[in-house]
Amino acid sequence: MSGYLAPGDGTNRPIRLTVDGEPVTGIAGQTVAGVLLAAGRMSWRTTRSGAPRGVFCGIGACFDCVLTVNGVPDVRACRRRAADGDEIRTQSRQEGA
Repeated sequence: MSGYLAPGDGTNRPIRLTVDGEPVTGIAGQTVAGVLLAAGRMSWRTTRSGAPRGVFCGIGACFDCVLTVNGVPDVRACRRRAADGDEIRTQSRQEGA
């Protein structure tokens, strides 16, 4: 998956999503992880011990970047393209431990 967004292919339009109720903007075609990183968020999940987690491998193999998208838990942020109107919630393994 290329990080290159070519002008005119429909992927350079702005999108808006919410992260834990706060508005965040991105560009169509970005992954959820890409939008979060561009917004300055380096982590969006905590482990049972409370350690922060975000992107680790960036290819969907490690599950460090999981979050809840539109009510669906454990979505890998590095694999899912962000969509206009997405509702993102950070996750904590402490909640459902």
